[in-house]
Amino acid sequence: MVTARTLSTAEARREAVVSSAIASFAKGGFQGTTIADVAAHAAISPAYVSKLYNKVQLFVAALDECYQRILTAIAEGADEAEADAMPAEVLHAMGGAYAELVADRDLLMLQVHAQAATNVPEIAGAVRRGVARVTDYAQTRSRAADTEVQQFIAFGQLCHLLTTIDAFDVDAAWAAALTAGVRHTTPAPRARKIRRT
Repeated sequence: MVTARTLSTAEARREAVVSSAIASFAKGGFQGTTIADVAAHAAISPAYVSKLYNKVQLFVAALDECYQRILTAIAEGADEAEADAMPAEVLHAMGGAYAELVADRDLLMLQVHAQAATNVPEIAGAVRRGVARVTDYAQTRSRAADTEVQQFIAFGQLCHLLTTIDAFDVDAAWAAALTAGVRHTTPAPRARKIRRT
């Protein structure tokens, strides 16, 4: 039997800070969010947060956690695929699990803001590292060809774009063209699930 590890107070606070950083940076972006904003969200003093991280380190920690949550979700999605599933079916299951993960939009918006802040070398490195981990895992676990994995990642980026601009709610030819073959549900206010059909 595996027992859960008990976090020390310092570890619990660090986790609370990183979770609050995800929510805060998702809302305000890298430039528009301060350490004080994150501290207020975490109900921890700004001085304590500043002891743990500077702003760049805090954003990178949030982004690293974002990608870790993505990896965990797509692994769970892959586990739900049949043992003899074709590579495309495994990728599809991974995509469905990812869509459920980002339904609240914080992880989605953090990635959008991270891409906009890649002029900061540490953030660019964290984005590359995260994309590399997701791509490597998707390819290894699904046994898909490079072109299939490329399409999987590209489809995910299209879904990001469609969700961030609320294209599913636009009644126009361009929106119909981009959303064709993509369906979504709304599990909560301001949230969307996106899946391949």
